[in-house]
Amino acid sequence: MQIKEIAKKYDLSQEPIAPSSRIAAIDLIRGAVMILMAIDHVRVYSGLPAGGPTPGIFLTRWVTHFCAPAFLFLAGTSAFFYGRKHGNLARNLLIRGAWLIFLELTFLRVAWTFNLDFAHYEMAGVIWAIGWCMILLAGLVKLPPAVVGAIGLVIIAGHNLIDPYLDELIPALGNGSLGGFWKILYLGFFAGPIRFGADGPNLIVLYSIVPWIGVMAAGYAFGKILTFEPAQRNRICLRIGLGTIGLFLVLRGFNLYGDPRSWVDTTPMPALFAFLNTTKYPASLAFLLMTLAPCMALIPLLERARGTLARWITIFGRVPFFYYILHIPLIHVLALVVSKIRLGEVSPWLFANHPMGNPPAPDGYTWSLALLYVVFAVAIAMLYFPCRWFADLKAKRNDWWLRYL
Repeated sequence: MQIKEIAKKYDLSQEPIAPSSRIAAIDLIRGAVMILMAIDHVRVYSGLPAGGPTPGIFLTRWVTHFCAPAFLFLAGTSAFFYGRKHGNLARNLLIRGAWLIFLELTFLRVAWTFNLDFAHYEMAGVIWAIGWCMILLAGLVKLPPAVVGAIGLVIIAGHNLIDPYLDELIPALGNGSLGGFWKILYLGFFAGPIRFGADGPNLIVLYSIVPWIGVMAAGYAFGKILTFEPAQRNRICLRIGLGTIGLFLVLRGFNLYGDPRSWVDTTPMPALFAFLNTTKYPASLAFLLMTLAPCMALIPLLERARGTLARWITIFGRVPFFYYILHIPLIHVLALVVSKIRLGEVSPWLFANHPMGNPPAPDGYTWSLALLYVVFAVAIAMLYFPCRWFADLKAKRNDWWLRYL
């Protein structure tokens, strides 16, 4: 009897428990981007460089560009739906935002590096950005969703206006408190780390607040569209998605506006790759158009997605943050195992502070692309069962602490 109960509990063909009010396509998109996110995070520990030099490595990195935009955009959408059911949305955003920032600088900092060298290295990653954007969104949610969306679109569309002045702006700001503020707000690691005294920690701002607050605000307003009846909702999503793809092709194709780097005069790579090689740090308008547009255009198609694969992917989309805090330490542990098997020892590089691949992997360490994908597949398979358990738990219970995982 016990064996039968266990088999039933983990039957992958069973439909997981889920609230009937959820929109299937949103959980499916969010689940897909969470899975893709793991590819790039495995790559961090593989020693393979971001974006090159081979087409396979470039595309491995490029396909993960969809993750952060969709993650933040749909975080805004989730906030909209939370606010429809609860009257304490602003308070919830403030507390949750502060909690995410704390976890980024503590638990996730250790999970990424497996060292406690806080005195020399801190990374402000995507969870940091989501936290600050939630705190800022808390100040906007009293406004009508259309106004919040308009503010978000202005930030997304207009922030690249500052690009021509960056070369003069960065030296003028210096490394003091004003320079640190601008690095957190917009410049990010492009302008170097924020240094807290001669011997204090260095904060590397990988994800600046701008333009991501614009992305979250636009996602919040997008929630209103998702309340329309399905036919109208799908029609609007398709028009927005295809229209945005067209805008990206025109702006990027003619180098009119939206990215500080021209795809014609950049590094000697194939033209298609140069065209797709938009700026992520800080995220340019071209980068956001390229990544968000397909997600919206796919919503009508994904609304009709059925079958076992769709259900598997949806599980991750229902518990995105729980998945996130599990997958970093799991991938790191798998990298230690791979190092032990391949090299006969655990490489000290796996305990180093290595933002953006610095320092590079030692000679003889770097994995093949095939091994990267094998480790990725193992990680996703291992993550499925705890994520399924937690998704079912959240569907059955309404404990306050479940909202923060």
